[in-house]
Amino acid sequence: MQYVKLGNSDLNVSRICLGCMGFGNAATGQHSWTLDEEHSREIIKHALECGINFFDTAIVYQQGSSEKFVGRALKDFAKRDEVFIATKFLPRSPEEVANNISGQKHVTESLNQSLKNLGADYVDLYIYHMWDYQTPIFEILEGLNDAVKAGKVRYIGIANCYAYQLAKANALAEKNNFAKFISVQNHYNLLFREEEREMAAFCAEENIAMTPYSALASGRLSKKPGETSKRLQEDSYAKFKYDATAEQDSKIIARVIELSEKYGVSMTEISLAWLLTKVESPVVGATKFHHIDGAANATNLKLSAEDINYLEELYTPHKLVGVMAQNKPAANKNSQVWIQNAPKI
Repeated sequence: MQYVKLGNSDLNVSRICLGCMGFGNAATGQHSWTLDEEHSREIIKHALECGINFFDTAIVYQQGSSEKFVGRALKDFAKRDEVFIATKFLPRSPEEVANNISGQKHVTESLNQSLKNLGADYVDLYIYHMWDYQTPIFEILEGLNDAVKAGKVRYIGIANCYAYQLAKANALAEKNNFAKFISVQNHYNLLFREEEREMAAFCAEENIAMTPYSALASGRLSKKPGETSKRLQEDSYAKFKYDATAEQDSKIIARVIELSEKYGVSMTEISLAWLLTKVESPVVGATKFHHIDGAANATNLKLSAEDINYLEELYTPHKLVGVMAQNKPAANKNSQVWIQNAPKI
């Protein structure tokens, strides 16, 4: 496993971040395909054995049970100061908005609940899960800065945002001597490369780490046509993101298959080796040992410039999908997928 400093921080994280959305009680929350605690623990332990020290979860994942599974497993299998835990908080709920709960208080209460779920005194990276158009960014930044000063958070990150929002937030933070965002977690993979328009260049200039999610397009970049999985069958949200462009994406997937056969490696290794030339530490979900093995192996696979160009040249622009497409100023927050399944704080 290789390691990298995460942006403007002293966090020396593995080049692969284990995405923990696939862990949690499948009877609650938004996903039916998640692993129970016994199997989640096995995956987390294997990830540690492969050198992964960076784990990403969120308070919304399976009503907080993902955080609980991750926290208990890491407590049993690792030393706290040798692993890096990232978790995320949601925008204010409609009830909080109606009751005039400030963004600062919302951050504090969300963090306290996540720390309780994780059984931890602090998190290494606390991530603003998506832009809250109903809450002044100053309030969010103030709450996050308070958490850093209190020692409950080491660094802060942001997810599902535009480059202008990240620039705006960090400029405001700098002006007020607040903690600044050191990482961004947006949707980015071989099939969805819209981050290359503005975000990638901005992050490179500011030394802000990119830790994208959906690194394997919810499994589409790791399986040949006809191969399936429980997630591919049941993840309706992923289908919402990728089905509309399946025909054009299939041409890129075919090239991933071609290169995997050429080099005698998995599709996962090819897809992630490409992404690792662009970002610091992609978030990679895993529900089986071989998922982790492929991700770990990708860190040692070097693609040639010709290979990279071959994988990239068929890409065509995509419309925004998923959280970025849904989360808009005029959106009805009650219908937003994450808000619907948010745990009560």
